[in-house]
Amino acid sequence: MPTDRNSSILLALGIFLGLVIGAAILGRSLAEIRKSERYVTVKGFAERDVKADLAVWPIKVKTAGNDLSEVSQSSEQTRKKVVQFLIEKGFKPEEIVNQYLAVTDRQAAFYGPMGKDGLRYVADATIILRSNDVDRVQQVSQMTDELISAGMVISESRGYEGLNYMFTQLSAIKPEMMAEATKNARAAANQFAQDSGSKIGAIRKARQGLFSINDRDRAAGQAEGGGHYYYQPSSDINKRVRVVLTIDYFLEH
Repeated sequence: MPTDRNSSILLALGIFLGLVIGAAILGRSLAEIRKSERYVTVKGFAERDVKADLAVWPIKVKTAGNDLSEVSQSSEQTRKKVVQFLIEKGFKPEEIVNQYLAVTDRQAAFYGPMGKDGLRYVADATIILRSNDVDRVQQVSQMTDELISAGMVISESRGYEGLNYMFTQLSAIKPEMMAEATKNARAAANQFAQDSGSKIGAIRKARQGLFSINDRDRAAGQAEGGGHYYYQPSSDINKRVRVVLTIDYFLEH
């Protein structure tokens, strides 16, 4: 009989200890869950003004006439003059590309008759200048009056077809800008924690930064995630690079 009594006591004691341990484990789990629910989401950003290092300049020239052969020859001569003009201004031949030549027959065009000038054929040619000497490009792009005075018709190009200055060295400044944006995000999180009587813990989650490269003096901007970027076409040689990070920090008492 005493043996049965001892067994019952031991069994009860084992059940009690199991309940205590289980409650402790459950309590810790609930505490961890509550802890994981306490976090703050902040944004950090960094900006840097840079100068473009690449210029892409499409130069469009136009010739017209009533003899197709003469128009083609005139267009070719005009393109050669433009190329010679660029070389004389200090650009290398490998920086200059004759992109295409398009000839329109106004008489056969479905959208209407010949223009007021009465000329049937119109040839549009494009010469692309791609150079890292952005200062020279900026200077020479303001000299097209020399081409016009030589009898060449230069078409004004805007938007994606116009003169574009681009910054291509993002990878060189990306680490420093990411570090600066992260520092700014943590400062914002610390301020929030201080105001709420908490302190900042480890990072819960971080979203990859968005980089944008826009004209320095243009308010509108575009950006693309995943470490990539693209440009809003323009003629501004000065650019502003911006990165934005979103980070979750745990809050601790």
